[in-house]
Amino acid sequence: MSLSLYFEVEMEKTQKVNEIINRLSAVYPNPKTALVYRTPWELLVSTILSAQTTDKLVNTVTPDLFTKFSSVEEFANTSVDEVDKYIKRVNFHYNKAKSIVGAAKMVVEKFGGRVPDNMEDLDSLPGVARKTANVVLGNAYGKAEGIAVDTHVMRLSRKLGLTKETTPEKIEQDLMKIVPKERWIDFSHLLINHGRDMCSARPHTCKDCPLKDLCPDYRN
Repeated sequence: MSLSLYFEVEMEKTQKVNEIINRLSAVYPNPKTALVYRTPWELLVSTILSAQTTDKLVNTVTPDLFTKFSSVEEFANTSVDEVDKYIKRVNFHYNKAKSIVGAAKMVVEKFGGRVPDNMEDLDSLPGVARKTANVVLGNAYGKAEGIAVDTHVMRLSRKLGLTKETTPEKIEQDLMKIVPKERWIDFSHLLINHGRDMCSARPHTCKDCPLKDLCPDYRN
């Protein structure tokens, strides 16, 4: 592909992304994470738990968990087995319990009990990769250092023709080129909401979809 054609394609994608954002914003005027939390630490724990698990299930587990362990220090001073008792309904619960306790110890010992507010430090915590870090940065601190790419964002970004990549890291890089930075946080929430409510991975109708004329996969 020539350089001029490349920039033409990227410009078309940017225009398409802006239209997607405008249309979904009309449906979801206040997009935000479905995870229920009170502090950056609670959001970090909830996001670790949400990997390959629905936010709805996570929200049923965390109230008792956060009642039992009400601070990052309490998580740091308990055992993996104790945390695991409260999250057994979540997929890969024991590994997640290990990550949560390990992250708590690191937050207390290295970061003075405060969840880091930058990508590098967040990414250094056990159980945290870019997606989790982006969720915490965007929702707890209002910082856009990247775009959170979960399964909905992966699927719909490809479905809408915004990327051909297949890994979260490469999809994020493609999206960061065409989504306005001031909308990076909202963009993830908009696609997640749309993927949950209307454009699910299961067979579904497209007739009422606000993006139907923008989607190569549109079916009557």
